[in-house]
Amino acid sequence: MSRPQDPAALAAYFEAQYNARASVDNYERYPLLYRELSDSAHASLPCHRDVPYGPGANEKLDIFPGSQPNAPVLLFVHGGYWRALSKAASAFMAPALTAAGACVAVLEYDLAPAVTLDHIVDQTRRALAWLYRNVGEFGGAPQRLYASGSSAGGHLTGMLLAGGWHASYGVPDNVLRGALPISGLFDLDPLRSTYVNDWMQFDADYARRNSPLFHLPSAGSGELVASYGALESEEFAWQSAEFLAAWRRNGFEGRTLAVPGKNHFDVVLELGEPGSPLYQAICQLMKLDAQ
Repeated sequence: MSRPQDPAALAAYFEAQYNARASVDNYERYPLLYRELSDSAHASLPCHRDVPYGPGANEKLDIFPGSQPNAPVLLFVHGGYWRALSKAASAFMAPALTAAGACVAVLEYDLAPAVTLDHIVDQTRRALAWLYRNVGEFGGAPQRLYASGSSAGGHLTGMLLAGGWHASYGVPDNVLRGALPISGLFDLDPLRSTYVNDWMQFDADYARRNSPLFHLPSAGSGELVASYGALESEEFAWQSAEFLAAWRRNGFEGRTLAVPGKNHFDVVLELGEPGSPLYQAICQLMKLDAQ
């Protein structure tokens, strides 16, 4: 990948590269599809809805219990550039993954610009810490916690992989045994010159302290599978490749997965599609029987 050197050209390049909605035709169909599939999951599966992980009005989890005790647990974090979507539209993977033996917890968090990204990162970490302490009540194994999320959710998954936060939340450094961020954002600095900063208001320090690339753990957080759609922009591919390279330089296990024929919005749906590359990857990561 070769970024422009001229500052104005670089800003225009970033604007185009990170405008995910403009990269697909008829973006509006994807949130509708997420919600339709998630409504079907809620209608067809046992689910503990709106389980509080904190005192905030939006600090809730929807938990689809495992079919057997001590099931591996997937915490799924929705995307939407930190300002859109919800857990109600983010349960589409639950039928396939619970059938394979997982417990699935889908996270709700507050949205920008009403709150800062620091606040959202804190919510995500508190949710994981809550699961560590309580998921056994829902058939999950606290020693088998994994995370995944798409786009902004991939970024938040990266912040769960980061080091230095665990002790203050009362969890071990290896609370997360593996992660599969999808189309994640691991260096937020390029977003400072894009339309995303209209609501995020990143400055250099704010972007860096919330960039997983610069906060790698000193001890491994399990295996990393950095995934993205092969039809995505160069920058989204770069984000995953750069994070994976840094992760592996620190001696941790990881691999990349560029999903053929998928864009920024349909790649995540493969989590709920048995036989697809992303479904197989999450099953392998969580040591589930892929169907």
